[in-house]
Amino acid sequence: MGMPVRIDDDLYAQAKTEAATEHRTIAGQIEFWAKVGRTALDNPDLPVSFIAESLVSMAEPRDGATPFVARSRRT
Repeated sequence: MGMPVRIDDDLYAQAKTEAATEHRTIAGQIEFWAKVGRTALDNPDLPVSFIAESLVSMAEPRDGATPFVARSRRT
């Protein structure tokens, strides 16, 4: 369910620019930033870049993904 929220014009412009480069909607970009921020606050020992990359990875579809194979099991 969507909720209208007032945000600063500068933040909106930044989200619009970033959304275009990341292939997200403006709302999707702001939601992503909120998730990164919330996760960073909950995990202050983790680098923000690691958090952001992890969230992106978790959102990727798993269809056709290559399963992990440990090196010791490869032949």
